[in-house]
Amino acid sequence: MAATVKECLELQLLEVEMLLSMFPKKGEVNLDADAVPGVQQYLRNAGGALLPQLEYSIAVDVGESKVKVELQVLLPHMYPHVAPQLFARSDALHRQQQLQLNTHLSSHISSLDSGELCVCEAVQWVKENSLPYLENSKISSESASEEVVAKETFHRMWIYSHHIYRQELRKKIFDCAKKLNLTGFCLTGKPGVICVEGRRENCEEFWRVIRYPNWKHISCKHVENIETEGSVDNLRLFHTFEDLQFQAHGDYGLRNDYHMDLGQFLEFLKQHQSGHIFQILFGVEGKLSDK
Repeated sequence: MAATVKECLELQLLEVEMLLSMFPKKGEVNLDADAVPGVQQYLRNAGGALLPQLEYSIAVDVGESKVKVELQVLLPHMYPHVAPQLFARSDALHRQQQLQLNTHLSSHISSLDSGELCVCEAVQWVKENSLPYLENSKISSESASEEVVAKETFHRMWIYSHHIYRQELRKKIFDCAKKLNLTGFCLTGKPGVICVEGRRENCEEFWRVIRYPNWKHISCKHVENIETEGSVDNLRLFHTFEDLQFQAHGDYGLRNDYHMDLGQFLEFLKQHQSGHIFQILFGVEGKLSDK
């Protein structure tokens, strides 16, 4: 008999309980405080609106030096009858080693029996199989540092969305920017605009995370790259990651469909040497009204 969403969510909660018992220390399992209670309430009141997919991460210690490898987990509502989305990452891994690690992790998980819980198995696999990738990454770093002075690429991404209002989405944006040491801003409302700046790999990771699994009506409109042998911090236009909420035009009552005052936004861009970006984002030249 085909499984139901209710049965799958019950299994997902059982697996989360197992993981919390396996990783009891603070910070080992990063799970939104409202996630499990939200699923439990849905199960008690079957027939309500379906919740966002369960999402969490597990910090795994690898090797004698206990290098941290983070396993990011996103569970479709029909998991375990639908495969989970898993991604292992670590600051100690270069992009190539991280890609190889995830390719082999995906291959291992796809070899398991369909319909079985497999996140615990994925955690164990990462713990037992990540060390060779970490060692290869270390050798590559040492070799590169001996040959040339390390160069970094400063990256600035200008991202446009039809709208940004949801509180959980805004939280994800700010948490991710903070975690990856990115500065810039998020303009909330309609339209929505995000700017992130910092190391290129961190900006690309931010772009991957906020689009994952699927954010419709979002695009990266413009990218700026500067190669530097110094600190990327000297190239930043923003000192923090700001929350922009300019006064909306009109009275929309309780509706979320509000438009931001783009005149104020243009003034903000010009204050940060970025006035030219307005035309790139909106297709029209920005003009400030006379005061």
